[in-house]
Amino acid sequence: MKMELTAVAHFRSPLPEKFGLPRQAGVVSSLRGTVVLEPDFRTPEALRGLEDFDYLWLIWGFHLNREKSSAGLTVRPPRLGGNERVGVFASRSPYRPNPLGLSSVQIESVDAERGEIHVLGADLADGTPIYDIKPYVAYADSHPGVRSGFVDGKPWKPLQVVLPREFFPCFSPESIDGLFEILSQDPRPPYQDDPERVYGLLYEGCNVKFRVESGVLTVVGVES
Repeated sequence: MKMELTAVAHFRSPLPEKFGLPRQAGVVSSLRGTVVLEPDFRTPEALRGLEDFDYLWLIWGFHLNREKSSAGLTVRPPRLGGNERVGVFASRSPYRPNPLGLSSVQIESVDAERGEIHVLGADLADGTPIYDIKPYVAYADSHPGVRSGFVDGKPWKPLQVVLPREFFPCFSPESIDGLFEILSQDPRPPYQDDPERVYGLLYEGCNVKFRVESGVLTVVGVES
């Protein structure tokens, strides 16, 4: 059975590429983004009542995947250092039989007249197509105290971030906290640990250049 999906919205984010995206929704809680409904759905009626919820689910597409996965039915999660394999259905890898993502994000505000939902903590890149929007319901969606497989045994230690104040004016005040959180999550591939290597992260129209050594990430430059 084949299903034809139509995007009901697209996402707006300061992150245009996969590099630097949070690896899960919610881990960068201050990262702002906007769900913008497509014209056919851009009516206040479509969002009526959503302002009474705190979180919602987004079902979306991995539009930045330029090729299908060559890993078959196993993948190498970053949490395992990129060198251990698990089944694709035991992971949240973006390379899947069907390139669909699922994210729970916090609602910051709803602009029903403009057809926009302002959210926090999304792991979507700019331009991501969104195929469905559903409210998060705590009694059905929350399962505290459950096991989380290999994630439980591999805690993620954030980096210390050094961002010189001279670079602060390059970013809007409401986005600077999100940048700090993204950098602290270590955007590098898990198998790379070269303290001399300079990486570039595109954020809010700027190329943020940084190095990482001994658990400290230092921003060394920002280019427009």
